[in-house]
Amino acid sequence: MRGNNVMGIIFSNMHEELIRELTDKRTMGSVPFGGRYRLIDFTLSNMVNSGINKVGVITKSNYQSLMDHLGSGKAWDLSRRRDGLFILPPFGNSNAEFTNRVETLSAIEGFLRHSKEEYVLLSDSDVVCNIDYQKVISSHIKNNADITILYKRGSIPAKMAEPMALSLEPDGRIKDIIIDPRTDSEYSFAFDQALIKRELLIRLLSECSSRNKSNFKRDIYQANVSKLRMFGYEFSGFCQIITSMNSYFEGNMALMRSEVRAELFTSDKPIYTKVRDDMPGKYGLGAKVKNSLIANGCVIEGEVENSVLFRGVHVQKGAKISNCVIMQDTVIGADCNLKYVIVDKDVMIKEERTLMGFQSYPVYISKASVV
Repeated sequence: MRGNNVMGIIFSNMHEELIRELTDKRTMGSVPFGGRYRLIDFTLSNMVNSGINKVGVITKSNYQSLMDHLGSGKAWDLSRRRDGLFILPPFGNSNAEFTNRVETLSAIEGFLRHSKEEYVLLSDSDVVCNIDYQKVISSHIKNNADITILYKRGSIPAKMAEPMALSLEPDGRIKDIIIDPRTDSEYSFAFDQALIKRELLIRLLSECSSRNKSNFKRDIYQANVSKLRMFGYEFSGFCQIITSMNSYFEGNMALMRSEVRAELFTSDKPIYTKVRDDMPGKYGLGAKVKNSLIANGCVIEGEVENSVLFRGVHVQKGAKISNCVIMQDTVIGADCNLKYVIVDKDVMIKEERTLMGFQSYPVYISKASVV
């Protein structure tokens, strides 16, 4: 199966309300993660590594930082004369912003119709994983499926928006779909990535529009489970779904584990991101760093433990940072003490400040603040 017979569609803005602190001035796809990446980097890199060379990114109103990050798509080898990266603006024919997934896809119907690929891979940008979509495509073709929905086995993440539990036959065919189950049992739950035939998607969207239906999960997936050949594809690897500030924090902290880093960042399927040329990290004479991710451009003069520091962070003398996520170009003043804190970009924390959260409730400091 040639990867270029599949096109990708990435929703950059879905579920922003779940981490409103981080998405107030940026879209979900451009939320920083893991010291140097944005959330969209993982989905976009997975598509490129799987041979998908035409990707449309659907934007919303606060997409300036996303466009600055993606640029022409050169970092992902998507700056091409044909195909490549397409930024799809947040307006349909009425010049009104999209309000739901069906309306969003209907508004880019022209883009879908003018594409020649046989299949469409739909994905949100709030899933951190490294997945080989070629295996998904091969499974889809082997099963002669109309729709293949990716799922993971386990407990549904807390605060997940409209979680969708799949009931599967032994051969993987979906026999029933339960939306928003109320029990705490383990499920085969979908994580908003699916492969579907392009012409079928256009037809289903047209049917929804003509009947004034707008819920993608209920009106396309659930309503057609007995009419179409729908299959599930289980992904058993590391997968962090961002459903809250707590899950965002846990996802960053998971990178402290070597087995997670080994699975997420591989040499044969790398995660690409925008290049920023910075000097190597600089460590002062009294600096102490333990079990942390320190990006290039950082200056460490204090103590850092179990933390993720993005590019250009300056930790001054006497400062102690533990279990924190410190974003780009932030300055931590001398003799500060930070535990379980998420600090956004360009923040100045003055000397001798103490900020403490808890593992299940990290403190958040907004972008460009002075504390």
